[in-house]
Parts: sequence; structure tokens; C-alpha cells
Amino acid sequence: MITVALSKGKLLEPAMELFRKAGYVSKGLSPGSRRLIIECPEKDLVFMIIRPSDVPTYVEYGAADVGVVGKDILLEQNLDVYEPMDLKFGRCRLSVAAKRGQKVRERLSAKLRVATKYPNITERYYNQKGIPVEIIKLYGSIELAPVVDLADRIVDLVSTGRTLKAHDLEEVEVIAESSARLIVNRASLKMKHGEISALMARLRRRPAARLNGRRAGRRTNQRRVQRAKKRSTR
Repeated sequence: MITVALSKGKLLEPAMELFRKAGYVSKGLSPGSRRLIIECPEKDLVFMIIRPSDVPTYVEYGAADVGVVGKDILLEQNLDVYEPMDLKFGRCRLSVAAKRGQKVRERLSAKLRVATKYPNITERYYNQKGIPVEIIKLYGSIELAPVVDLADRIVDLVSTGRTLKAHDLEEVEVIAESSARLIVNRASLKMKHGEISALMARLRRRPAARLNGRRAGRRTNQRRVQRAKKRSTR
């Protein structure tokens, strides 16, 4: 039996869809379900639905064999887990943003005030640049910090950038790219190597199948266009 920890929130539905398409089907495997533990006995699988920030902890300590979590959380927590797969959904950027057109003095004699829910990533980033910072830890509504002059900069996830624009903010630097990752407990990888390898092989086949399907569709459309052009010239 393999236990899989899935992240609540934006990654939950695409993660469930990925496992369903890989053949891990269960009646209870639905984003609308309130159940925190969902069994898939015919495939020897158990799903746990937990907070994204808790997924690496469950996996590191062996309460879950496998987990799905964003790269941003892995960078922030830096726990001892194996990260074998980029699942290629939930893509976004971990970026620095500020008020549009604002210039902040980034000098050694003055600390830059940065609001974020990623204090470890932020501190490492600015330490590498040699810029002293005062980090303000927030848990939500990060975009408000520069608007009300709580901070000079924010570090947060950016997908489309629409939320930043709505608050008259702009990206000024990209720290890292993030997407959903499959993580594995190191002991489980040894003890359940065959089962976990088979699971990863199933998951790897799904994106390739979708890509091949899109390519096949494009080739079909191209042939249709070519036939239509031939008929029009007759």
C-alpha cells in the first residue's frame, strides 16, 4: 500500500486528474469531497488531502510515501525528501514586486523592507545579492503591503500578473520558477521501490500521451487544410 499526500488548493484538482488518467480511480477522489483520507484499494493506494505546507513534512517523516507539492514550498522548507518528477502543472513564478515606477534605495546603509510568506527564500536571495533586508512575514494579501507602505517590496507567487496590475504593482525580479513536483520519502523509495517506480512510470506516460495527442491533432488539421487548398485550386 502506497500513501500519497495531495495538496489542498489550486494543485488538488489537476493532481487528482493526473492520478485518474494514470489509472488510479476511486469514487471518493473528487476535489469537492470533504474526506481527508481516500482509499483506492484496487490499486493499493491511499490518498491524504492536507495543507500544501504540510505535505513535505508528512513525506519526510514517512506518514506519506509520496506527495504532490509546489516547488515554492520545497525551496522554502528545504526538507530531506527525494524529488524525482516535475509534474508540469501549476506553473508560476516566485517574484519580487514593487509599486509601478517606484525606485527604492538598495544600499548597504539602509535595509530594504520586504513582505512575504517565504521568509527563508527571501533572506537567501537578498543575502546572495549583498542587500540587507528587514523581512515582514505575512500569511495573505501580500499585495497590500506596498500599497499601504508596509513594505518596499514583496516576494510572492505570480501566475498571470493580473493581481499585481490591479494593485498598481509590477514584477521587478524573478527568483525562481515553480510547478507541481512529485516528492518521495527516501526510506519508502528503498522499501517500496517496485511499487513507487511503477507509480512514477504511470504518471510519466500521461503528459507524453497528451502531448502526442495534441501533435497528432495538429497534423490532422494540417492535412485538412492542405486538402482544402487542393480542392479550391481545382
